[in-house]
Amino acid sequence: MADKDKGPRRVTSFDVARVAGVSRAAVSRAFTPDASVSAKTREKVYQAAKELGYRVNYLARSLTNKRSDLVGVVAAGLDNPFRTLQIEHLARTLIFRNFRPILLPTSKEADTSTVIGQLLHYAVSGVIVTSDAPPTEICEQCAAEGVPIVLINKGDEIPFVDRIISDDHTAGNLAADHLVDKGARRLAAIAASSVSYTARRRSEAFLARCRQRGLEAQLFTVALNDYRSGFDAASGLISLGIDGAFCANDYMACGVIDRLMSGRSRQAVPAMRVIGHDDIPQASWSAYELTTIRQPCDLQADQAIGLLMSRMAKPDMTARVEFTPVSLIKRRTA
Repeated sequence: MADKDKGPRRVTSFDVARVAGVSRAAVSRAFTPDASVSAKTREKVYQAAKELGYRVNYLARSLTNKRSDLVGVVAAGLDNPFRTLQIEHLARTLIFRNFRPILLPTSKEADTSTVIGQLLHYAVSGVIVTSDAPPTEICEQCAAEGVPIVLINKGDEIPFVDRIISDDHTAGNLAADHLVDKGARRLAAIAASSVSYTARRRSEAFLARCRQRGLEAQLFTVALNDYRSGFDAASGLISLGIDGAFCANDYMACGVIDRLMSGRSRQAVPAMRVIGHDDIPQASWSAYELTTIRQPCDLQADQAIGLLMSRMAKPDMTARVEFTPVSLIKRRTA
């Protein structure tokens, strides 16, 4: 009766080893990424675990190994469809590589170092940051504890911290060349360059390329690289007679197009050619058909996690930078 009152006994790795006819060490290796174990043994262990209803307690394992299979993903701007797409690819790739993503949303006002400090309490295996770059001090603390950090689209050069950066120089050139080749002559880049490293790089490359093509483009500065800023900026673009606009991201470009379309016919949009950046799902919607620069999230995720895993193996490597290639996607708006 006493056992009944306590409820069912938890299945352990010893039980799995007994049913599978292997050692407990073999069970541990079977559930450890990249551990040396034969395919036959792994299959026997998985089958026994399925029959018994056994699940690995990763938190308990982290107490023994002093490192969990958790990888922290720090992100802000989740209202932007590109950010959610980026996080989805990161999460899927981490799971495919036998890690468990843990998402910590943050904001422009939040202290990224505090968020990463919270992650260190969970003995995470690594951290990927897509929001504001953390200060050097917290990165040095992570390095001292053997926790690698990878920054995505951040400009800060920090010892032992690797970065993945979209090829913003090529993006600006592609946008400028396409608009000029399509006949646009009064050109503008729209970006909140003061708060975004990538927006600044894209707009600078765009303006420089326009000058190379013999045209002087304007930088139209907004507060944020979001939909509302694009919608509000469109009126100013119209008043300046802009006929070719490069937006720092698709989210903002959608706002520009909606303002251009409000109270006007669909045929009026080509009067101002618009190019975005990112190729979010909404860019292909019939309401937009947005010409844009594709930033491939799937490749970016592979690059980031590849750097993370190699840094786990060799934590003392010098900081590395990898660039994500971009491509022009032609649609109706330009």
